[in-house]
Amino acid sequence: MSLPGSPEAVEQEVLDANHDFYRALQALDLGQMEAVWLHEDWVKCLHPGWDLMIGWEEVRESWENIFRSTSQMRVTISRPLTDVVGEAAWVSCLENVTSLFEGGFSIAHVEATNIFVRRDGRWKMVYRHAAPLPEAPSGAGTTVQ
Repeated sequence: MSLPGSPEAVEQEVLDANHDFYRALQALDLGQMEAVWLHEDWVKCLHPGWDLMIGWEEVRESWENIFRSTSQMRVTISRPLTDVVGEAAWVSCLENVTSLFEGGFSIAHVEATNIFVRRDGRWKMVYRHAAPLPEAPSGAGTTVQ
């Protein structure tokens, strides 16, 4: 059992924030996604195949567009690697994403890095970089629920 404020407990808080992101993504829920992110003009997001988005308004609009054009999404993650340095933390993981949209579906294997900062006692996402992988990574991963 880890004590509150211990390195293990703080790392678990970051993993919980990361899980909240994937839960919002899989639910295609803009309100949940808004709760995950810090709303600042310097946050950044890079979706696979997109240009870099800078600022919360641009990032929010990208999620709105993704959610509007997707009818269902299933996300599994594996190999979450977490580091915490003071009030900043990042999680690097592998994503397997299946998306259904009008006219078909897509399967993507992605290497993602999600960066968080602690504000008012909560970890908020400030940067996301997701890059497609050419092949499915080994390991089944865990389903986000």
